[in-house]
Amino acid sequence: MEQNPADLEALARAAATGDEAALNALLSAVRPEVLRVCARFLPYREDAEEACQDTLLAVARGIAQFEGRSAFRTWLHRLAANRARSTYQVLRRRFVAEAAGVPLPDRPDPQRTSVVAGTRLDLLDALDGLSPEYAEAATLRDVLGLSYGEIAALLDVPEGTVKSRIHEARRRLRERLG
Repeated sequence: MEQNPADLEALARAAATGDEAALNALLSAVRPEVLRVCARFLPYREDAEEACQDTLLAVARGIAQFEGRSAFRTWLHRLAANRARSTYQVLRRRFVAEAAGVPLPDRPDPQRTSVVAGTRLDLLDALDGLSPEYAEAATLRDVLGLSYGEIAALLDVPEGTVKSRIHEARRRLRERLG
């Protein structure tokens, strides 16, 4: 069931003031959406669920710092995207360490990975190679579909800066993926 944005904003404001019941209601309400956002990045459900849990924990710990400069849902999407990317980086490092120096294959094994999952892994690898400001702007726009205005408010930079970062990120991603 889709949550009314005004209800989410009210829950977020109440939770930010320390209302535990509001925080619990907020976390329950946004969990399905957070899981969907994480699943856009991570091809395996267990990994997406891990990133979802990390995101919900970060919301619970950081809700007092939510200032309302942007919509709560926009802030939540940014947090989820960053947690999903962090989860991917941790999983990748773990895999490399467990493989005892055996490098990851350039392309995912098609017998073990779907085309969609392989594409997401390629994108995550490419995003991992970008500086954080470019990776975040591209992720918020191209993966999560936020508007330039929403991204500008969220990152607290001018809209022109957002457009410039996205343009440069896309150029660099094309080089890495092409």
